Amino acid sequence: MVVRAGSPAPDFTLPGTGGRDYSLSDYRGGPVVLVFYPGDNTPVCTEQLNQYTADIEKFADVGAQVLAISPQSVKSHERFACKQGGFAFPLLADEDKAVGEAYGIIGPSGFYRRSAFVVDPKGIIRYDHRAVGGMKFRPSDELVAAVRASG
Repeated sequence: MVVRAGSPAPDFTLPGTGGRDYSLSDYRGGPVVLVFYPGDNTPVCTEQLNQYTADIEKFADVGAQVLAISPQSVKSHERFACKQGGFAFPLLADEDKAVGEAYGIIGPSGFYRRSAFVVDPKGIIRYDHRAVGGMKFRPSDELVAAVRASG
């Protein structure tokens, strides 16, 4: 079953930057923007996460927590974040790709597809986008608009 808008968001707990674990259910009661990205220190992913960091006030204005997830280790995420001067949200490590599988964002070659989901305060997905063949990420304004529309 592929999760889509209107489906309950699969819960997860993953280790992340900041020396702690993060669970989607910890953010129940507020909107969450889940950003799945293929890899640390890659050009498009670096541009994407730096853009979301630059626009963090837009996400904050709608009360949204951004969580960025990729299959690299926490150690890799910490080096990546340090090299970029830090990100405004945690980077979570889905090393076995179980969360990626649950959200249906694993491509045919086993790599993460660049994807974004908006989860409403009740844990329901209200927006889903999975890139197919494209390198471009969803702009902050589109994600913020999806959060606004979610409730």
